Amino acid sequence: MPTLIPASTRIEAAGSKPKIIEEFIGRVNSKHEGVSVAHMRSPSGWVEPGQTPQFEEYTIVLKGMLRVTHTDGVIDVHTGQAVIAHPGEWVQYSTPEKDGAEYIAICLPAFSMETVHRDA
Repeated sequence: MPTLIPASTRIEAAGSKPKIIEEFIGRVNSKHEGVSVAHMRSPSGWVEPGQTPQFEEYTIVLKGMLRVTHTDGVIDVHTGQAVIAHPGEWVQYSTPEKDGAEYIAICLPAFSMETVHRDA
């Protein structure tokens, strides 16, 4: 039988400004370790610490622009676009435009503080 996820759980976000993370599927809300699915809303000027995660992260931008800085440059991901960050690659996410961004992040395996490896 399918499992209904009746609500998300708000997760505390890292970064320079408050960002809203609503986890629907993952280690916190549904106790899944294999995948996490979260709805993100980041304000203008938000910058997350750089990270070298052990998981693959698929990000779909619903509104605005998400900037992904990586060791070889920068990718600006706009409404209707997606980006994949691969395990072991250094990335840093930010939302520099005036309206911020809204996006869905999917991590395989599920996001965890132990495997994100954020910069100090």
